[in-house]
Amino acid sequence: MKKLLTATLVLGLCGAFTLPANASPEGDLKKFRTYHEKRFPKTPFNDFVNGVYSIDPASRSQWEEIEEFPPYELNIEKGKTLFNKPFANGKTYGSCFENGGIGIAHRYPFFDSKSGKVITLEAAINTCRQANGEKPLKWKVKDLANISAHMKYTSRGKIINVEVPNDPRAQAIYEEGKQQFYAKRGQMNMACADCHIYNSGNKIRADILSPALGQVSHFPVYRSKWGGIGTLHRRYGGCNKQVRAKPYKAQGPEYTALEYFHTYMSNGLEMNGPGARK
Repeated sequence: MKKLLTATLVLGLCGAFTLPANASPEGDLKKFRTYHEKRFPKTPFNDFVNGVYSIDPASRSQWEEIEEFPPYELNIEKGKTLFNKPFANGKTYGSCFENGGIGIAHRYPFFDSKSGKVITLEAAINTCRQANGEKPLKWKVKDLANISAHMKYTSRGKIINVEVPNDPRAQAIYEEGKQQFYAKRGQMNMACADCHIYNSGNKIRADILSPALGQVSHFPVYRSKWGGIGTLHRRYGGCNKQVRAKPYKAQGPEYTALEYFHTYMSNGLEMNGPGARK
């Protein structure tokens, strides 16, 4: 991924797709889906949750073998243990969430009208800790990623349905996330969309670029490259580094807005996390 400006990338920019500024989220979503369905006509809509494995049979075969003994199983178990372990005050994470935190992860991120902010699942986990007198966990890896993996696993099969209410604050965060997705950045002057919209399905060296539709569904993700599990914001930071841009802080306003937009674009698909990728 270091040498991104290859012939395949340049050629893939033909027929570029963009979402108009300040269009409605509903209109954006319709155009986003239609683009992917036309680009990958053989891929069933519900299969986009499997990323590159939904569009490349050879990669899918290898992935299905890995899924027979998923490398993230231990992470789910660790997360479950941590989730149920009492805090010093005797309460658990379940006390902070509706339905005890089970089967609710597909509702994140959401816009909170009281604070005027978008709340991600990882942010809610750390808010719960602090509300119970505990120190926050590191944002991108280890315990936080494991707890998130457990909670996401209990929402497997549930439909992603992020809402952007008719509130100017929510609309502004959504627009910021869209701008983050399509804005060029770094020494390579590339955007998220360059790889995962315009060049989805094309090769970068030995890797096939995954479609943007459904990408968020399988996070947190176990990556062979990492040798462990990591959150969506860890992946955002890695992408920024690959195009030689300075990453934003995990759970900062930039990546939170990006997650809000990115997840909204996968509305209607099933939660499929945690997942395993290269």
